[in-house]
Amino acid sequence: MEAVLIIFFRTDLAIINRTFWPHNHVIGEALLQFAEKVSGKSKVCIIIQAQKNIKSVMSNEGRGKTLKVCALRIISRPKSGLFVKSFESLLFMFWVLLQLLVQRPRKLYVATDPPLIVPFIVFLYCKLFNAKYYYHLQDIHPEATNVIYPINKTLLRFFIWIDNITLEHSKSLITISEDMKMYILERCKLKKTIHLLANPSFKLNLKKEIKQKNDIIFCGNVGRLQRIPLLLEAIKIYSEKGGNLKFTFIGNGFYEQQLSNLSTTNNNVNYLGYLPANKAASIVASHKWALLPIEDKVTKYAFPSKSSSYVLSGCNIIAICGSCTSVAQWIWREEIGIVCDPDIESIVECFFAIENNRFNKKLANKELTKKLAIDTFVEKLLLFTEFSDV
Repeated sequence: MEAVLIIFFRTDLAIINRTFWPHNHVIGEALLQFAEKVSGKSKVCIIIQAQKNIKSVMSNEGRGKTLKVCALRIISRPKSGLFVKSFESLLFMFWVLLQLLVQRPRKLYVATDPPLIVPFIVFLYCKLFNAKYYYHLQDIHPEATNVIYPINKTLLRFFIWIDNITLEHSKSLITISEDMKMYILERCKLKKTIHLLANPSFKLNLKKEIKQKNDIIFCGNVGRLQRIPLLLEAIKIYSEKGGNLKFTFIGNGFYEQQLSNLSTTNNNVNYLGYLPANKAASIVASHKWALLPIEDKVTKYAFPSKSSSYVLSGCNIIAICGSCTSVAQWIWREEIGIVCDPDIESIVECFFAIENNRFNKKLANKELTKKLAIDTFVEKLLLFTEFSDV
């Protein structure tokens, strides 16, 4: 009898995001808070991947006491090959499908982590079991992937067709920037509302004020979209011309070896590799300026998440991108930094201007810092997913 009751019991909300707390310290923390709030009055499960025994970690931290945790163990490592990572992605898809059939949620929140297939599985489940889902496009795929790894045109059109189906049948859509919203509307010819929700960050609660150095920090993925080769060449030339600014890099990714090599030959460069979020944030907060290089063509499909962390750490931003991008427009609108053209001469000139204090540092206004806080993210997510009364 008990087994029959379990089969027919339905969860109120399933939250699906492959990288969760504590692995994804900011978005994961925000989604954990969202789940905890909803679970006060509703039955909530989280469908995720985790490196450790996540239930034990949550218990030790006093978190997620009222949540059903459905976690698939992570088997890959940062340097695992393509085969292992692809197999793990496939495994997670089956895991999501299995958990949906077991938990049978009435509502689902799904983010683009991983993209395309998992949201499409959510669409199929909702069609079969009369459920509704809220689709959060933190990146727009397959276009964002296609910028880094060119996809066969036929396959690209197929993936777009799949994603358009998922978009069309969602109860609600959420994305980050106005550019991303307009691209979704154009691509899918949608007539529904798309909510905008900025990526959050956490504000440091420091026991004493940190004195900021007039130096430059980069914190985040050192990948193919961050113009790292251009940036490193500009730093070399700046140093050869007698520049004295120090550059600190935190993070890992495709260009980490090149960064490590430069740090051993250039006294102006310090590469710290990957650091836990709290430690990284305190180092970021000790700098006046933060680097935000981004490939122009990807800004229609994504918005750099580290921008929020920079703002709440009290840094001004050096955006290295074209003036017509959403990133550049955001910097100017909020008056939180400068925009530098993505060419070596302009970047070197910008570094010397910062060294000579030709730019006035401004703090972000309270309205912006509140907008980027985790509390605001959670409040809006509750509203967009129709749980605002919890």
